[in-house]
Amino acid sequence: MHRPRKLRSLLIPLVLFGASAQAAIDAKSQQEITQLLDFVEHSGCQFIRNGSQYPAPEARAHLQKKLDYLEKKDMVSSAEDFIERAATKSSMSGQRYQVKCPAGKQDASAWLGDELKRLRQAP
Repeated sequence: MHRPRKLRSLLIPLVLFGASAQAAIDAKSQQEITQLLDFVEHSGCQFIRNGSQYPAPEARAHLQKKLDYLEKKDMVSSAEDFIERAATKSSMSGQRYQVKCPAGKQDASAWLGDELKRLRQAP
């Protein structure tokens, strides 16, 4: 289908603007992500990545590095994006991240998803 040149010239900026606006992190999402990173750091849990265990502060630093990379690529616009794209699995090996806490071992994504729900329900 051939669109008139004027219409195409109007659509291109709208499409580009829409894509970049969609990826931007709003203040509420940024706060939630920071709270999740703080939760990881102060959890006292061991973070299991590619078969090795790391203390919580190292886990936070690793997730922060991944977040910084994803933000530069406009790939995070919500706390859910952060969990899914940075805190679920290794981008190198594909192995799922886990956490080992006093209550037991579980997937990091479920653990962070539960914490996000708790944060959103807090007054």
